[in-house]
Amino acid sequence: MSYTIAITGKGGVGKTTLAGLIIARLIARGSHPVLAVDADPNVCLADVLGERCEKTIGGVREEAREIAAQGMKAGISKQDLLELKIAESLVEADCFDLISMGRPEGPGCYCYANNVLKQAIGQIADSYPYVVIDNEAGLENLSRRIVTKANLLVVVADPSKRGLDTAARLHALAAEMEIEYDRLAILVNRMRREEPSAYATEIQAATQADLLLALPENDTLAEIAERGGSLLDAPDDNPVVQVIDRLLDTMLPKNG
Repeated sequence: MSYTIAITGKGGVGKTTLAGLIIARLIARGSHPVLAVDADPNVCLADVLGERCEKTIGGVREEAREIAAQGMKAGISKQDLLELKIAESLVEADCFDLISMGRPEGPGCYCYANNVLKQAIGQIADSYPYVVIDNEAGLENLSRRIVTKANLLVVVADPSKRGLDTAARLHALAAEMEIEYDRLAILVNRMRREEPSAYATEIQAATQADLLLALPENDTLAEIAERGGSLLDAPDDNPVVQVIDRLLDTMLPKNG
């Protein structure tokens, strides 16, 4: 059974970078293959992992509407055809595979298509010991219920009061939408000091988060991003990498 790590946070907090680092450190510790799911329409996760995403499954949503209207097509069931299209959009790397949701194409409601896609992705995920989901920025990703259950929910925030308040709202929305998770971690990114603020500690207490970690500003990661490099190459002794290692050491099963 897969262990799912879902990452959420408002826009601009470094969520995709941290998702990439979590994938990189899972691979470094031998916890692979990893299924990386880019649920952000901007499709950035492949870039930070040094891969190119030629196809997304956004177009599959539109095709799902057409298939639903047509019924059977070429003797293939709707479900089988959708699963085939999803498999075609999978980016295969050495120690991880990546699937990108992309943007839906065409107007109209995608409720049916989204439900089918979630079911199909769930079936794919069962083949991987670890699944890391980089969600869309803001609160919408949870309200759309792309993620309904996670072993570890990671909420990323910036150090500002507003950023931490958003983290608390995300937690409240997760409860409202009955998003199930086993453990909760809050990562305060781009800190200028070593320890989280007193207000961050208050947010941890209010949300009953299992772990609160501070990640420092880091020039090395900024340089990797500037040259379009892969976070898989981030050095083991990088301060942010070491915090991610602490996250995984603390939150994953002991045999993970």
